[in-house]
Amino acid sequence: MNHLLSFLVFLPLVAALVIILLPSGFRDRFKHIALGTSLIQFFVSVFIYLNFNNSAAFAGVNKESQFQFVEKMAWIRLDLGSIGKLEIDYLLGIDGFSMPFLVLSSLIMFVATLASWEIKANLKAFFALLLLLNTAVMGVFCALDFFLFYIFYELMLLPLYFLIGMWGGVRREYAAMKFFLYTLFGSVFMLLVIIGLYFSVLNPATGNHTFNMILMMDPGSYLGSSVFSSVAPQSLLGISARLLGFIVLFVAFAIKVPIVPLHTWLPDAHVEAPTPVSIILAGLLLKVGGYGILRICYSIFPDAAIQSAWWIGLIGVVSILYGALNALAQSDLKRLIAYSSVSHMGFVLLGIASGTAEGVSGAVLQMISHGGLSAMLFFLVGMLYNRVHDREIANFRGLALVMPQYTAFVVIAFFASLGLPGFSAFMAEAFSLIGAFTSQEVNGLLPRWMAICGSVGILLSAAYFLWTLQRMYFGQTRLKGGDKWLQQLKDVNTNEKFALVPLAILAVLLGIFPSLVFSKMNASVLAFIQLISG
Repeated sequence: MNHLLSFLVFLPLVAALVIILLPSGFRDRFKHIALGTSLIQFFVSVFIYLNFNNSAAFAGVNKESQFQFVEKMAWIRLDLGSIGKLEIDYLLGIDGFSMPFLVLSSLIMFVATLASWEIKANLKAFFALLLLLNTAVMGVFCALDFFLFYIFYELMLLPLYFLIGMWGGVRREYAAMKFFLYTLFGSVFMLLVIIGLYFSVLNPATGNHTFNMILMMDPGSYLGSSVFSSVAPQSLLGISARLLGFIVLFVAFAIKVPIVPLHTWLPDAHVEAPTPVSIILAGLLLKVGGYGILRICYSIFPDAAIQSAWWIGLIGVVSILYGALNALAQSDLKRLIAYSSVSHMGFVLLGIASGTAEGVSGAVLQMISHGGLSAMLFFLVGMLYNRVHDREIANFRGLALVMPQYTAFVVIAFFASLGLPGFSAFMAEAFSLIGAFTSQEVNGLLPRWMAICGSVGILLSAAYFLWTLQRMYFGQTRLKGGDKWLQQLKDVNTNEKFALVPLAILAVLLGIFPSLVFSKMNASVLAFIQLISG
């Protein structure tokens, strides 16, 4: 069990190398290798979930013992003379925040691999890049050394750029470049903060500067004269260095969430990306942004986070309302779902900004819930597009009569996404709003009007999902393609059911038994609240 996380992270990389080395005559086997890899990952992640000690998770503040399945070894040691020794560790570990994302990531990768059956061109490169992306995502959720985290974080950019740019739609080069530049902008400045943190923190065991994120969360590890010291705060450009560091890191992760106004890459990337990449973008990449805000921004700069809570809550509310209103105005089904993601991820920011146990728990559950639901929605849109190569809402009417099983899955995904009781999004959004509503009494961070405005977002999501359901799936069948489309619109096949059924089950299970997530992260949430409240 000591190397389970390494196995989980690097198994896809080994599979990618196998695919690269296999001759092209085995091209029909590439998808089976990728699918088998994701299945193994899923079973390993479930094993980790079942063996995760709920009570020990994050027990105490800022100690390595908070984390489980820890793997640590010296990785890079370099003598820098008067500066000291460069100390970079291979450090992996999980707590109640990161563990649920491992299960989610393996499930989403399984669904994305099944969706990749539509890919016909250059299969070797596609599946090798898909598996490389798998390694990067898993690594982000497991890394506890900031340098290692940054490597995995940046590694996600390369395969996504090529997966969109080579297998995407008509404007794929534009969408890929826009995504690349947005993400790179945040990452470059993040690197500067990482370097500043490195020279601010000392490892008490070795006396060297370190990238250890656990030590970065401990105010006692900072040098009193360092730029990010909380004991003797310094200023940069007239702003507190710690606040400036928090803002830079927040922007870097907020681009991936994405928040308004840093969201404009998302609709373009989703519309042009092939279905499996859209599934990963919405299901996992957006969650990396939310996870980074929790794990790094708030945990390393809790004082600056509290100072910025009102603004973060406001950004969350604006994202909820702006994303919902834009979704209501869309005519392309994929673009509608992309804007709905902007709205739903706004609840994550609102819950985190509340600084309450209910809000933070709701924010994490919202990320898990939205990961499964957005993957399901994009898979369903991809199924429709693969059959008739059209996504315009106005071109479809009465699909329930033509594809009844497909419509049943759409109804589940739409009702779950709009927050109907009994589904995961209801529990997630309810807890996020409860946290935001009680924040004024508990810690005075957020005014109640933010929770009320967030509630309006739920009404708007019901409007655009139900309106789309009524226009496309009910009534007398009318299709732009006529009889030709009727012949092409086949109902759900076996492979598609294998992808959709687990996602539907996840939406229902987390709606009825949210404790499946809450129980695993409760100790981590309480310690997190203790950390940011001082």
